[in-house]
Amino acid sequence: MSDAQTEEISSDDVANIKRFYDDVYHQHAGQSPQRPNAHLLRLHKKLGIAAGSHVLDVACGAGEWLQVCSGKGSQVAGVDLSSKAINVCRERIPNGVFFDQPAEQLPFADNTFDVVTCLGSLEHFVDPQTSLREMVRVAKADAIFCILVPNADFLTRKIGLFRGTYQVAAKEVVRTLDEWNSLFASSGLHIDRRWRDLHVISRAWITQGSPLLWPVRAAQALALVVWPLRWQYQVYHQCTATKAADAR
Repeated sequence: MSDAQTEEISSDDVANIKRFYDDVYHQHAGQSPQRPNAHLLRLHKKLGIAAGSHVLDVACGAGEWLQVCSGKGSQVAGVDLSSKAINVCRERIPNGVFFDQPAEQLPFADNTFDVVTCLGSLEHFVDPQTSLREMVRVAKADAIFCILVPNADFLTRKIGLFRGTYQVAAKEVVRTLDEWNSLFASSGLHIDRRWRDLHVISRAWITQGSPLLWPVRAAQALALVVWPLRWQYQVYHQCTATKAADAR
């Protein structure tokens, strides 16, 4: 994407996207007490994040993931387009460092972070490639990257029963796993491993919305356990920077 295109998008689109996240997506942020999320605790263990690690979460929202990392002894930082979400982060994690701004220009020095995460957000970015390159820039050479993205080949989507999240109202570009792989590679990331996102295997997810839909949601959650990776709704990608991967 050219600089002129980025400037045009920044001036025309970012303000509208920010308004959506401030006024709609995060309108109730901070109104309910936060408990340790079992799914995020499992993710922390799976990534093997050591106490004392510097962790950056890009599009950190109200900070649920960074609360887990901070509680395990990490020094945390977060960036999100939503000022409302960032204010909640500052209240919940007073010792963290937070900025409300787009991910396309991260306000950190080169080689700062041991772990960089972006969980379920890259599909909403104005310029995902520039954002990924910024993540690589601010990460240490041997940093761990964990990126959760949706899959355009999600079987329920392909047969027309799912048309995307309500964040489509702001921006949502969903790619196939092969397309994500190409984007990561062109941004300087090497994929080390991938796995299913099974956070929906929970009472909290299944019992959202009308009780009439609970059996359908339960069936979908259970299907994800047995479906192959190519049919999954969302897929985690653990990566390293290309130079670090080549050096191994």
